[in-house]
Amino acid sequence: MQQGKISVQSENIFPIIKQFLYSDQEIFLRELVANAVDATTKLLTYAKKGEVAGEVGDTRIQISVDKENKTITIADKGIGMTEEEVNKYLNQVAFSSAAEFLEQYKDEANVIGHFGLGFYSAFMVADRVEVHTKSYKGDAAVTWSCEGDPEYTMGASEKADRGTDIILHVSEDAVDYLEDLKIQGLLDKYCKFLPVEIQFGTRTETETIGEGEDAKTEEKQVDNVVNNPAPLWKKQPADLTDEDYLAFYQELYPHSAPPLFWIHLNIDYPFDLTGVLYFPKLTNSLEVQKNKIQLYCNQVFVTDDVSAIVPEFLTLLHGVIDSPDIPLNVSRSYLQADKNVKKITGYITKKVADKLVDIFKNDRKDYESKWDSIGPFVKYGMLTEEKFYDRAEKCALLENVDGEFFTLEEYQEKIKETQTDKHDRKVVVYSNNVEEQDSLIAAAKAEGLDVVVSNNVIDNHWMQQLEQKIQNLTFVRVDSDTADNLVQKDVERESVLNEEQQESVKALFTAAAQAGATVELKPLSVDAAPVQITKSEFLRRMMEMQAMQGMDGNSMPKSYNLIVNTNHPIIVDKLINAGEGQAEMTKHLTSLALLNHGMLKGSQLTEFINKS
Repeated sequence: MQQGKISVQSENIFPIIKQFLYSDQEIFLRELVANAVDATTKLLTYAKKGEVAGEVGDTRIQISVDKENKTITIADKGIGMTEEEVNKYLNQVAFSSAAEFLEQYKDEANVIGHFGLGFYSAFMVADRVEVHTKSYKGDAAVTWSCEGDPEYTMGASEKADRGTDIILHVSEDAVDYLEDLKIQGLLDKYCKFLPVEIQFGTRTETETIGEGEDAKTEEKQVDNVVNNPAPLWKKQPADLTDEDYLAFYQELYPHSAPPLFWIHLNIDYPFDLTGVLYFPKLTNSLEVQKNKIQLYCNQVFVTDDVSAIVPEFLTLLHGVIDSPDIPLNVSRSYLQADKNVKKITGYITKKVADKLVDIFKNDRKDYESKWDSIGPFVKYGMLTEEKFYDRAEKCALLENVDGEFFTLEEYQEKIKETQTDKHDRKVVVYSNNVEEQDSLIAAAKAEGLDVVVSNNVIDNHWMQQLEQKIQNLTFVRVDSDTADNLVQKDVERESVLNEEQQESVKALFTAAAQAGATVELKPLSVDAAPVQITKSEFLRRMMEMQAMQGMDGNSMPKSYNLIVNTNHPIIVDKLINAGEGQAEMTKHLTSLALLNHGMLKGSQLTEFINKS
């Protein structure tokens, strides 16, 4: 029996591993299973080169829990270790055989580990670790044991089969890992797509035998294989169908609504990256959609926070990215800064933009039908990523209230004649609530104006960006001015009322108006409403942007304009001649205008209804 001390730089290496190396205690299972996968991958590589005697046989990794004896066992049938290798790899912390293997077989296999510290994560949950191992070379089996300090024992083992069994004697502060549900959850999280089959006990399946009235159900025990060793992203796109992609989406996100479409990433130069990104159906609530992309390193789950390699707007996508070239810290728990990261970010951005443009060009009708979901994503990307803006500008759409779609270039051409104002600006008139603003939209259309729909949470920011990017383009909401003045022209009408009558009308409406209202008399057409409300485009945008940023919108004045049409028959004929009823009529007309904008509320609304 050999005894000795593990060769480390510090006597306190184990407390360091336990407290600081890994961000989460549960990582131990990922690391140990990943090591078992490495050992198996190496064996299969050697076998292909004819370096393994006899049949390889079963290579399935077995995970088992013995609650009574408080142990967790990870057993593989990989290459195993000789006594010399145990000395080299277990007794010298941070000296990884993975590095040597990669150097020798770098073009033939992917090995997960790089640092040689994964094995020692076992001491995060165990106060004693046993290793029983037998090399594929046929050397005598070896046993190794350590109690979480530099002292270890090593000697002969009775293990008969090739491979390595790691037995964790679970410490009192980690007994919750002896629960099957806990282990199953960790395997589902970290090992779901590892390239070697992993079994964790058995599970019960219900099978239907026979058909119709004679059909019977029968329960049977089957092997509980926890992973899919050949996930879809590792296959060639040409070998896959739409059904394959949709089925994999359900595997990633059970019970989710089907995605709109997807992009298969597959590149091997200048870096190695594979994956599938799905476009989900987006809503106005962008935040809840984030952190759905899973990052893998050689099929080992790393994180679902990919903000370091994916531009912010792309975090709205779902799916998988897998790359051995993404730099991880020593515990594989977060990303490190690296020039490859920028290259990967640029590549993914380009692929997504190109995919959108291709779909738009190849099937515009289908693209338009999905614009409600695609739109927020495209706008968000244009706002946050300059390179994406340049590409996506070709497939960003405006939809008018009649359900017609236009690219930005097409729409500018459409309104060039009818909606160019006296300052030579093309004016895009928009509605943020088609139902509530129906009368205003009708008035705008009566003036020959086209009205687009703009009701997404980020539209204010997007419109402002377009105004900055596209020369002589401006957006005005349909309630920002009277219909005949939404597009300001050099056209003036004269009022039917004389100066004295106008002063009288203004005084009446000033007395009836709410606080914050500015009364303005305008000689509009006889078809325009007698009294209208308009809101400053600038102030309203400021208030909405403040609200989006969680600021108190009350800091901005709640002002609006009360526009009185001094050419309308009700004002000219009825109000002027109403005598003692002028104040009541003025109040009624003001209430109607407020009601049309949803601004008549509380006791004022009740009073209006009762009088009506």
